[in-house]
Amino acid sequence: MNTVTDNLKTIKNEIIQIAQQCDRDPNSIELIAVSKTKPVELITQAIEAGQFSFGENYVQEGVEKIQYFKQHQPTTALIWHFIGPLQSNKTKLVAENFDWMHTLDRFKIAQRLNDQRPDNMAKLNVLIQVNISQEASKSGILPQQVEDLVEQVITLPKLNLKGLMAIPEIENDFEKQLVVFQQMQQLLQSLQVKYPFMDQLSMGMSGDMKAAIMAGSTMVRIGTAIFGARQYL
Repeated sequence: MNTVTDNLKTIKNEIIQIAQQCDRDPNSIELIAVSKTKPVELITQAIEAGQFSFGENYVQEGVEKIQYFKQHQPTTALIWHFIGPLQSNKTKLVAENFDWMHTLDRFKIAQRLNDQRPDNMAKLNVLIQVNISQEASKSGILPQQVEDLVEQVITLPKLNLKGLMAIPEIENDFEKQLVVFQQMQQLLQSLQVKYPFMDQLSMGMSGDMKAAIMAGSTMVRIGTAIFGARQYL
């Protein structure tokens, strides 16, 4: 049975190999270890293996982990990414604790995050979630709605709009995965003409990481391949 340390090494080597295949700098791709439902003991193993960026889907669980590591590893600079759907009644906890928020899909949430971000914290980095597969059950906004939200978000002084995020429909065929991710890449490139500061693409998980990186992903969100199968709360 592979340990978290072994799994991280394997994933990082895969990222390097994929990046080399498409002439990309491996250092331009950030690995976010998705630690939702995982105990702090496993996260500690990941930290000891040199992993410092973590993704959480559930607000309360994520905040508890953030506070735990602030208390138990106060000198370790961890970066916490909120990557789940966010209800308006939970925005304060995200604004006060996380470094990144990947799933912004409406201005109401952006406004609340901005208003609730403490003055003594750096701007909250945010990504707009795009429903690129246009699934009725998925969060995110349609590609044609993105620029309107960009125009609104950039007026908020405590948010730092960094790019786009997507969770495409599950697809096992590599070529089909690639087509969808390339649509995200093209959308970001079209926005960069007017908004050059948007340079991040958060896309790619354990099952479609290769296609995502080949289409320009700068952040891959990997959980199962690092920590093992999910344990639902």
